[in-house]
Amino acid sequence: MFASGRRFDGRFLQLVAAPAARPVGRVGYVIGRKAMPRAVDRNRLRRRLREIVRAARPGLDAYDVILRVRSAVVAADVDAAAQEGARLVARVAASAASAT
Repeated sequence: MFASGRRFDGRFLQLVAAPAARPVGRVGYVIGRKAMPRAVDRNRLRRRLREIVRAARPGLDAYDVILRVRSAVVAADVDAAAQEGARLVARVAASAASAT
């Protein structure tokens, strides 16, 4: 997936998208302890990203997606990282809509 997928980069996050192997695409989240040392912050960001993906889900069904934290995110930047995730997911959903 990391080798063959198309990458969309942001300041905090990287989104990797590849054509889905199944009828409905899957979504994975990679949030490492080095990037976010506190579990409560990792879980908060993961919950926010899941909501964003759920809202954009019909547009993402054609893709397997990985959302990965690229750089350190402190507790104060969780909202900014979630907004960036929304922009990245919207870009993928828009490219899926234009491809059909």
